[in-house]
Formats: sequence, C-alpha cells, structure tokens
Amino acid sequence: MKKHENPGPASQELTLRLLGLSDKIYRSLEPGIPHERLSMWLSSDLTVAQLRVLLLLHTEGPMRMSAVATHLGIAISTATGLVDKLVAKTMVMREDDPEDRRLVICRLSDKGNKLSSDLWDFGRAQVERLLTGLTEEQLRQAVHVVEFLYANLASNNRIDAER
Repeated sequence: MKKHENPGPASQELTLRLLGLSDKIYRSLEPGIPHERLSMWLSSDLTVAQLRVLLLLHTEGPMRMSAVATHLGIAISTATGLVDKLVAKTMVMREDDPEDRRLVICRLSDKGNKLSSDLWDFGRAQVERLLTGLTEEQLRQAVHVVEFLYANLASNNRIDAER
C-alpha cells in the first residue's frame, strides 16, 4: 500500500482493533504508577507542549531555539513562549550561543533534568512491564514489530516533511 493512501475496510478494522488493544494496555499500566510519582508530575503544572520541550531537550541535549521549533513542528515564536514559561518554572535555562551571541541555546536545568529523567525512566519501566514474562521467541517478534513500526513512522515523517 502506498503511503497516505486510504486504507481498505480490513485495514481500517485492524487499525481500530490495534487502537483498542493499546487503550487496554494503557489502562492496565496506569494502576502501576506510584502515587508519589504521579503527584510529582501533576504538581509540576506543565502543559503537554511544555513536557514535549522537556523531553526533546532530554533526548537531544541543548539546542538552539530554532532547532526546538523545527523538531516540534512549531513556529519559533511558539517555541520561545514555551521555553520562556519553562525558564520561569526553573525547568530550562537560556544561554547565549558561544558561536553567535544573537542566538539562544536552550538547556535543561537540574530541576528540568530530574523531571524529564524521571518521566523517561518511568516510560522505560512501563515498556519493561509489557515485556516481562515473554518468551525469547515472543521478544524476537516484538523487536520485529517495533522495528517495522519505527521504520514506518520514520517514512511517514519524511513524507510529511516533504509536503
């Protein structure tokens, strides 16, 4: 099937089935969230967009404001507003770019690094819960499926970027 082609009824049905199963997985994992972790994240008073910035800086490291905007697919002014709010919450630091003082480098503060590390570790722990108890053959199949999904996502992202 070509990318972004309208899927047939069987593909649509399978997609809905997969989405339903993923919902069940998420609901099954939710009770395993330790209360103290959940309250820490909820009390952080961060929006989803701000969390995306934190996790981007966590995974990619310090970057220019323009790179933050590009990675998240948002305008530089939007990225600047998000980062400004994270600076006010002491989650992110803005620094001058040593190569060009007109540019700004965004970097996680210790507080932002702690929260994003905790979130990342929590996500990895949830994946480990999903994989615990699988046989070696099931793990091989899971690796194959995830590699396939990742390749599909990368392909879709390239197609979207070309538009």
